[in-house]
Amino acid sequence: MTATSATAARVRARTGGPKDDGPKIVEHVTGWTLVAVLAMLVTQLGLL
Repeated sequence: MTATSATAARVRARTGGPKDDGPKIVEHVTGWTLVAVLAMLVTQLGLL
């Protein structure tokens, strides 16, 4: 095993997910905005 492959094996790629640090309020606001827009769309189309 070369030094490069040994280092690559120890380093994990960050692919996102719940362990990412960041402003969680932005995720909540975006999610609730999506819910509100979807509810308005369903109501306007008469699907409810």
